[in-house]
Amino acid sequence: MSQPFRYYLRVRYGECDAQKVVFNARYGEYVDLAVSEFIRAIGYGAQMVSSELDFQLVKQTTEWKAPSRYDDVLECRVATRHIGNTSFTIGVEFRLAGEEALRASSDTVYVMVDHRLGKTPVPPAFRAALEDGAKGRSIDHAACGR
Repeated sequence: MSQPFRYYLRVRYGECDAQKVVFNARYGEYVDLAVSEFIRAIGYGAQMVSSELDFQLVKQTTEWKAPSRYDDVLECRVATRHIGNTSFTIGVEFRLAGEEALRASSDTVYVMVDHRLGKTPVPPAFRAALEDGAKGRSIDHAACGR
């Protein structure tokens, strides 16, 4: 991912399991947070809140490489991987902030839906925003000063 959008989060105590690492299911929540901030960064936060623009997760694949632990600051690199007629795929790569080693990665396929939850085409302006991808921008909810 070249100059991807970055979202920083700090691992909280309650997100860890008995092995003292981030519980695997939490990565789905982290993806949701990172993608939500990505959508805001590309200019569609208000449309998501108003339900003017809506999509549903239809597939998510996560691969783990190394554990993350309580109080780690994770850098989530977010980028659009693919855009189809009614769907798009967003990739999130997890790293310890300041390091290049990959901790985990997740690809999520979303389908655009209308108010009746039927498939609908990806709107042209949203498609263009997804393609631009908020490159080089970041949101820091970990308060690590990045």
